[in-house]
Amino acid sequence: MKLATCMFLACAALTMAAAPALAQSPTRTRIVYGYPAGDTSDAMIRYIADQLSKELNRPFIVENIAGAGGRLGLKNVINSPGDGGTFLYSPMAPTALAPFTYAKLDYDPFKDLKPVSQIATFDLGLAVGAHIPVKNLAELVAWAKANPGKASYGVPGAGGLPNFFATMFSDAAGIKVEKIPYRGTAPAIVDMVAGHLPMSINPSSQMIEMHKAGKIRLLATSGPQRSPFAPEVPTFKEAGYDIQGEGWYALFAPGTTPDPIVEQISALVRRILSDEETRKKIHSWTFVSTGTTPQRMREIQKEDHDRWGPVIKASGFVPQ
Repeated sequence: MKLATCMFLACAALTMAAAPALAQSPTRTRIVYGYPAGDTSDAMIRYIADQLSKELNRPFIVENIAGAGGRLGLKNVINSPGDGGTFLYSPMAPTALAPFTYAKLDYDPFKDLKPVSQIATFDLGLAVGAHIPVKNLAELVAWAKANPGKASYGVPGAGGLPNFFATMFSDAAGIKVEKIPYRGTAPAIVDMVAGHLPMSINPSSQMIEMHKAGKIRLLATSGPQRSPFAPEVPTFKEAGYDIQGEGWYALFAPGTTPDPIVEQISALVRRILSDEETRKKIHSWTFVSTGTTPQRMREIQKEDHDRWGPVIKASGFVPQ
C-alpha cells in the first residue's frame, strides 16, 4: 500500500512538472520565412499570421530570414525552443527535396521538423515567348526537335521544382532542351517577353498576367486539374503527357514541439483557411488554399520526397 501510494505521488509530481510547459504560452510567436519579403507567398503568410494573432490574442510576427535557398530560416527554426514561440513557413524544396539537392545536408527535415498544416498549393506552367511559332505542346515538341540549338528553358534556380519538372517533361517528350537557371521567376519572364528566351517553366500563377496580355503563351499546367486561374489552358496530361507535379507552402514547428501545441495551431490554421474570405484572399494571390492535419501534411511531405527523388537523380543534377 505504501509502495502504491509513493508511485501515485511520484507520477502526480511528474505530471505537475510537465503541465506548465504545455500551459504556458509565449507572449509572442515568430513565423520564420526563409525568403525575402514582398512576394505573394509572403503576403499570404502575413495575412494568416494576423488571423492567428486575433484568434490567440497575442502577436504572430513574420520574420524573413532569407538565404541558402530557404535553409537559413529553416535552421533558425529547428534550433529554436519547441515551446510554440517559433514556426517555419516553407515551400516544398527545403522540407522535402533538400536531401537530394545538397550533398552534406546538416538537418533532417523529417526528424527536425513537425508538420503543422499545409497552407496552399500551386501548379507549374510551361510558357513560350510570343516570338516562338507554337500554340500547343505538340507544336512545341516538333519545334524543339527541329531547332535543337535554339530550344532552351529558363528555370528559377538550378535546384528547384521547375528545374526538375523540366527534366520530367523533356524525358516524356523525348527532347533535349538546355536549362538556363535564373535568379527567380521575373527575370525569365522578362527575357521571354523581350524575345531573348524561347520558353520557361515557372509557377503558372506568376505567368498568367503576361499570358492574358498576349506577351507570352502558357501552353500547359502541371496540376491534376486545370488551373482555376487559366481554365483555358490544358494540363500536361490532357496534352498527352502523363506527368504532373504541384508545389506547396506549409507550416512546420521545431521537432521538439509537444504534439498538443502542434495540434492546437493546426486546428486554428485549418479553421482560418476554411473561411470564405480567407479563401478569396488567397485566391487573389493565385494560390489554392488547403489546410491539413499534421498527419496528412507528413504524408504529403513524404510522398513528394519519394516522388521527386528519382526524378532529381535521373536529371543528372549534382548535389551542392
